[in-house]
Order: sequence, then C-alpha cells, then structure tokens
Amino acid sequence: MKVVLSIAGSDSSGGAGIQADLKTMTSLGVYGMTAITALTAQNTLGVDSVVETSLDMLEAQIDSCLSDIEADSVKIGMLPSAEQVLVVARKLKEYKCRNVVVDPVMVATSGSVLMKDSTKDIMAKYLFPIAKVITPNIPEAQVLTGREINNRDDMENAAIDIGVKYGCSVLVKGGHSVADANDVLFDKGLITWFEGKRINNPNTHGTGCTLSSAIASHLALGYNLKDSISRSKRYLENAISADLDLGHGHGPLNHMVGMFSLV
Repeated sequence: MKVVLSIAGSDSSGGAGIQADLKTMTSLGVYGMTAITALTAQNTLGVDSVVETSLDMLEAQIDSCLSDIEADSVKIGMLPSAEQVLVVARKLKEYKCRNVVVDPVMVATSGSVLMKDSTKDIMAKYLFPIAKVITPNIPEAQVLTGREINNRDDMENAAIDIGVKYGCSVLVKGGHSVADANDVLFDKGLITWFEGKRINNPNTHGTGCTLSSAIASHLALGYNLKDSISRSKRYLENAISADLDLGHGHGPLNHMVGMFSLV
C-alpha cells in the first residue's frame, strides 16, 4: 500500500486539517500518517483557539513516522510559525522526501488567520523550492505576489511569477472566484487549465486541505502531476456535491463520498 504523510494542524470539528487529510487518503486507498503542527479548537463558524506543537514534538513525530515507514508523498498544510517551517524543511531534506505537496494555509474558509505574517516568507524560501507543487488559493496567491487577482490572466501571471521566483510548480485555485472554480497550473514553463464546475453549496470547509491531500495521494499512487490534479478535482467536486449539511456555518464536505451512503 502507498503511504502519505500529512504535516498539518488538527481540526477539532473534523472538516479540515489532519482529519480531512486522513479521510481523503482513506477514501483514495492510501495509508495516511500524521505529524500534527497545532491543535485548534474550531468548528464550522470559525477558529476559537490555536496551540502550536512544540518544535521537539513536531520533529519527533516526523522522525517516528519516516524512520520506520517510508512515505511515497508528503502533504504539508498549516505551519503556524517560521520555526516550524524550518524544522519541516530540514526533515524533508534529511529523509529525501519526494512528491511534496505544499498547501500554504494562511486563512481559513471562515476568514480566520492561521499563519503569522513573518512565516510566509520563510515558507516560500525554504519549502517552496523542494515542493513538487504548491496549491495557493486566490487570496493566498495575492499575498505571495502582492497583487490583486481578478481574472484568468491574473491567475496565470500569478502562477508564473510564483513558480519562476521559487522554482516550483504552482496550482492557483480558482474556488474563491465568483464566476467559476477553474484552476491553473504552471509546471515546467507550461500553463494548463483545469476547468471546474461551481457547485451551489455553502458547505466548503476544508476544500483546500482536501484537494492538496488528494493530489498527494494520487502522486503516491503513481499518477503524474496533471492527472493527479484532474482526478483530485473530480473527487473534490463529488465530495461537495454530496450536500453534507452539518453545523451552523461553512460545513464540511462528505469525504466518504462513494464509499457508502450516510444513514
């Protein structure tokens, strides 16, 4: 069985973070391992509290996983401090990790800030260059480029600028666009668009975590980057279309779509 390590924060309500990653990996037939970067008290309405994992404990989790079980891919999500970024980057190099998918989690779907301002520059410098692909949404791409993104040309230019600057492949996700849910990939100098359908469902808590962990899962299974993205978008669309309705805010997806019917 193929193995994916998720390095991310815990979501107490189960819709995003480590919990979403494990559900996604299980649904797609890979074995998930975890290194938790932070405990959060959150639900569909927002994030109430965040407690960062100590650097020693984060390092110990990664060592325990990778010294025993080799990962076929690694998904990186919430890293709340620059010091954590440096630990993760050092460990990825030490274990020669491949198929690294970085979801630069800066803002939750609810609008809650999950990353310190000082952290994004360290992440971009030390993690982006060793990533197979990074997956910023439009607000995150705006932070990384310092420019507004209002249309397809802006998305393309942002993907190119980030990719050229940091030497990595970049998938700019259009889910925050009002008109569509199309994503654009800059990879090895080429632009590829992945068309998506906008689904009329406000329950989208954890979409970024789900997509990035699905891409990591498909890479682990041996698909190339473009096929991994395409297959992951279909999985995400199905999970949103399942119309799971939990909580009083932005509810979670049905990560188990296709596995069984909810009772």
